[in-house]
Formats: sequence, C-alpha cells, structure tokens
Amino acid sequence: MSRYVQVNSAPRGPGDARPTALDVVRDEGLQGKLTGSVGVVTGASSGMGPEVARALAATGMTVFCTARDVAKANKALEGIKTEIVEMDNASLVSVRKAASEILAKANGKVNILINNAAIMACPFATTQDGFESQFGVCHLAHFLFFQLLKDALLRAATSQRASRVVSVSSVGHRAGPVNFNDYNYERDPKSYSPWGAYGSAKTANIYLANEIERRYSSKHLHALSLHPGGVRTGLQAHIPQEIIDSWKTDEKISKKMKNAEQGASATVIAALAEEHEGKGGYYLNEDGVKAEMAKEEDRFSVSIEPGYAPHAFNPEGETQLWQDSLAMVGLPQE
Repeated sequence: MSRYVQVNSAPRGPGDARPTALDVVRDEGLQGKLTGSVGVVTGASSGMGPEVARALAATGMTVFCTARDVAKANKALEGIKTEIVEMDNASLVSVRKAASEILAKANGKVNILINNAAIMACPFATTQDGFESQFGVCHLAHFLFFQLLKDALLRAATSQRASRVVSVSSVGHRAGPVNFNDYNYERDPKSYSPWGAYGSAKTANIYLANEIERRYSSKHLHALSLHPGGVRTGLQAHIPQEIIDSWKTDEKISKKMKNAEQGASATVIAALAEEHEGKGGYYLNEDGVKAEMAKEEDRFSVSIEPGYAPHAFNPEGETQLWQDSLAMVGLPQE
C-alpha cells in the first residue's frame, strides 16, 4: 500500500508513526461500511489477533474469533464486538467443531478468513492427531478450517467484492522449505530444528494462499500471505532470553519492532485494502506492499530485512502440499 511505504522506511520503534490496524480501516474509509459481512480470525486471545478483530469490528462486520483459551480471549477482546468460538489448532476435532458452529451462526456465508494463530520455534512435540506441532498448528489446522469454510467463502463472493483468505506467514519462512519427505520428522527425528520446522510451517502458509488463488480466483475468492513485522508477543515464548535481550539493545532491530496494534496493520491491509481487491497469490511485506525476493544475503535467514525466499513460490510443491494435506486431515483428493 503506497501510502505507508515512506513511514515504514523510517521506523522509530513501537508506537511510532507507522499505521495501526484501525488506521488502515480509517484510511480505507470503511468505518461502519461493511455491515452484513462476516469475518473470521483465528488465534485471537493475545498478540495481534485481538487488534485484527478490533479493526474488522470497526467496519461493522460480524466478527468470529477463535481461541484455544476462551477465558483469555474474553479478556483480550473486552470492549470489542466479536463472538468467541473455542478452537484448539492442535486438534482437528476441535477445528471441525468450531467451523460447524461458525457456519451455523453466520448463515453459511463468510467474507473474510484470517488464519492468524501460530506457535513458533518450539521444541519437538506433536498435536493431538500426531502431527509435528508447528506444521499441525500453523498449517494443517488452517488448511482444514479453510476447507470447511470454503463453500461459505464462495457463497459470499461477488464480482464487486471478492471474498478473501489471509495467511499470516513470516520472514521466518526463509528458515526452511516445506519438509515434504518427512512432515513429522519420523524418518529422521534428529533433523528436527525449532527454526527449520517453523520455516517449513510458515512456507506452508504461503503455499496455502497461493494454491487457493490458483484454484478459486475465477470464482472471486482470493488469498494473500504476509509478514506482519516484528512484534513482541507470547509467540516468542520459546526464544532464549539472551536473544530477546539482544533485540532490545540492537538499535536497528529495536526501531523496527512494532506494538500489536501496528503489527496487525499488514493483515488488515491484506483483508480490506482496495489496492488488493480482486487480487491474490502473492506475499506482502510488513508495509502491505507486494514483496520482491529478498536480497541474496537474506534469502535463507530470519532477519528483519524484507522479501521472500526462492522456495516461497513453487506451483508444483503447492499442489503437492494441498493433496498431501487433504489426506492428512481425512478429506477426499481433488
């Protein structure tokens, strides 16, 4: 979004002049203008999720927020007009139940789906269904959630206003491609690394958006992925404290960091901005602008520099992940 490029080029730290999610709604002139539309946000109990929900609610749309911990979500979303639905991304049973509840209450139509929930760089663990936890929580749960809400997104889509799916990815995708040969590290458990698995999961988020665009753009359903920027949230629970401390003392990094309200802005740009209406299949930098490939020295590093890795766009791999994911969540092949 061109209006934010300049201000993002001179960051001064959390709370500076860079836009918040609510600023995006105001700048787009959408306050109270989307009454009758329905938005769904996953992972809305902390971090950027509540701020995304706040911005969507400001448009007048009905907003459903999913959270594993409903009590925590109630506190985080206090004062925001939303409906909270319990959903644990580590359980496909829970995902199915949440989707069913939302479809019943939304009268079968959803305009915007924001796949925001995530875990990051954690020790090896598995979901309730036996999948590696980062791949399961960040990708498989959202893949199934989309499949269950897909018809509702298509029913809401029109040529005047397309439905949108937003995959909140990360520059962390540059840490590794999708681990096609061993999704759950069963063949080679020693190959697991917290950052490598995170990179695989965040690349999978990009692939999901790309494949949705390929399959459904002709039906006015579009999808984008993005990096929201650096935001200090509970997502960094497994990052060593010495690394967190180093971020605070590194002037370049500390100036690039955002607060949660600002961190949510790129997601809201992807979900609402007129600039991206009727478009998809690309990855946005934190300023909401279509990204280019990262500089060579940053293509495989989790740095604060913008851009995507060479493995972020791979039509053959995107289709393979789609088909493999259908099998993993128990849906028929397409």
